Amino acid sequence: MPVLPDLRVLLRLGDFRRLLAVRLLSQGADGVYQVALATYVVFSPEKQTSAAAIAAAMAVLLLPYSLVGPFAGVLLDRWRRRQVFLYGNLLRALLACGTAVLMVSGVPDWLFYASALCVTAVNRFVLAGLSAALPRVVDAERLVLANSLSPTAGTLAATAGGGLAFVLRLAVSDSDVAVILLGALLYLGAALVSLRIAPTLLGPDGAAVHPRLRQALGGTARGLALGVRHLLEPERRPAARALTAMTLMRFCYGALTVMVLMLCRYALADDTDEGLTLLGLALGASGAGFFAAAVLTPWTAGRLGPGRWIVACAAGAAVLEPALGLPFATAPMLVAAFVLGLTTQGAKIATDTIVQSSVDDRFRGRIFSVYDVLFNVAFVGAAALAAVMLPSDGRSAALVVLVALVYGVVAATMARFTPQ
Repeated sequence: MPVLPDLRVLLRLGDFRRLLAVRLLSQGADGVYQVALATYVVFSPEKQTSAAAIAAAMAVLLLPYSLVGPFAGVLLDRWRRRQVFLYGNLLRALLACGTAVLMVSGVPDWLFYASALCVTAVNRFVLAGLSAALPRVVDAERLVLANSLSPTAGTLAATAGGGLAFVLRLAVSDSDVAVILLGALLYLGAALVSLRIAPTLLGPDGAAVHPRLRQALGGTARGLALGVRHLLEPERRPAARALTAMTLMRFCYGALTVMVLMLCRYALADDTDEGLTLLGLALGASGAGFFAAAVLTPWTAGRLGPGRWIVACAAGAAVLEPALGLPFATAPMLVAAFVLGLTTQGAKIATDTIVQSSVDDRFRGRIFSVYDVLFNVAFVGAAALAAVMLPSDGRSAALVVLVALVYGVVAATMARFTPQ
């Protein structure tokens, strides 16, 4: 399938463009908000951040998704997804403004984390809904290409949002509050753009789109059990294997993220401003890798198959990650950020395609929510492991080698079960 002609056709689809605009604004706001949190928690000059402190912050912000995620899936299979984008982004804009107020109020850290948790918890509904809604605005023939363009464009928007946050923070006297308010404005923009999408277009189908809250909560366990049972049916096993592989790759990415944060904070920079600049370069390199994945994946997945492309991504990371990571130097680290951006996003595009192609529409919402839960648990578990293994400056050869071994296991296992 020629990429450029189909890409032009895809971008001519008005509903796809509108859904993409919601994603770009929403994830751009996520990037702004996350950088504001990182600079406030990790790079404040008065804070002596450790790997354990970073892991604790990630646990506070991410582990509760394990509670929110299942409810998000069941509700996404009942609520109008367009309405989730509208009200979810409006709520996040309001909550982000509340976070800005807390930053200047001298409140205890736990209250600040609670506010940030509320913003990111709503994020589970929005991101899972965007993935579940994508097959409603493109045909099956172009689904791989749509999965390359849409989530990758969202990730690039988050990276661009993070870069914009860095620039704004330097321009407005290191004000994290101004950055948070910029994120709130972008969330508001995403809500307004969602109004251009027809309320019923994005599904789900069926009459029970507005259940009573008690009925929805009471049916959560039953709905999840049905979703997992659906995923474990013999014809869905490729999707289950792809989700497992992607979860392990997310584990690797989480461990390396903590290591890069520590390296930028202490080992490779003389002060916090230089560390923030270096972190921004690493984010930019990773974003370039995401873009490369969007360009390469339709071509490679079309010829190798999505499963074999996951094998190639994991195998490439297994070889290149230790080669570039063990020097613990700036230039190799930036190259590694590009490589891991490419391999992680390439595998994610393939996984999304496998899941969307294998799972019935009525189960997509809850399965993508389980997908998010697996991502978050893997990321926090990796951060906890990194907190144990990393020294104070972030240099740990053992962690680099362990991550390479996990990538290798993923590649070998997927190669064994993926048909030629």
